[in-house]
Amino acid sequence: MNIIIMGRHMELTDNLKKYGEEKIKKFTKYLGNITEAVITLSVEKYRHRAEVLLKVNGVPIQAESITGEMYSSIDEVMEKLERQVKKYKEKIVSHRKAEEKVTVSSELVEPKPAVIKKRALDIKPMNPEEAAMQMELLDKNFFVFTNASSGDVNVLYRMKDGNLGLIEPVK
Repeated sequence: MNIIIMGRHMELTDNLKKYGEEKIKKFTKYLGNITEAVITLSVEKYRHRAEVLLKVNGVPIQAESITGEMYSSIDEVMEKLERQVKKYKEKIVSHRKAEEKVTVSSELVEPKPAVIKKRALDIKPMNPEEAAMQMELLDKNFFVFTNASSGDVNVLYRMKDGNLGLIEPVK
C-alpha cells in the first residue's frame, strides 16, 4: 500500500506522520487490496481537518473530520472510514447474493449558473448496479461512471422519491 501524507497550512511533524501511518495500516486487516492511501491534514484558524482517501481496487473510499485538535481529527476520521469500509464490505457481499435493479429515467438535472468547484475524476468502467453501490458507499446524490457494456459516460442520480435515475447519451 502506498501511503501519502500531506499537510496544508501547517508543518507536518514526524510524530503526526507516524501516527497517521499507524492508523491507516490497521485497514489492511479489513481490506487486503488497498492500493493507495492519501491523508491530507490542514489547519484553518482553530479548525484541524483530517481527510483520508483510500483506493481499493480502483474504488475510492473517503472521509473527513474537523475538530479543535489534529490527533482527535485523525482518530475521528479513522472511525468514519472504518464504518465506511465495513459498509463497503457488506455491500460487496450482499451485491454478490442478489443483484439490484436500477430505475432508468431520462429526467435531466438543470445545471447551476456558475461553476464553483472543479474536480477531476478517475472513471472506472462498471455496470449501473456497481455504480449504485459506489454512490451509496460514498453517500452522494449522483455518480458519474463509464458504462462497462456501452463504453459511454453515464450519470446515476438520486431522485426526490428515493429511487435512482440513469442518464445515458443518445446514440
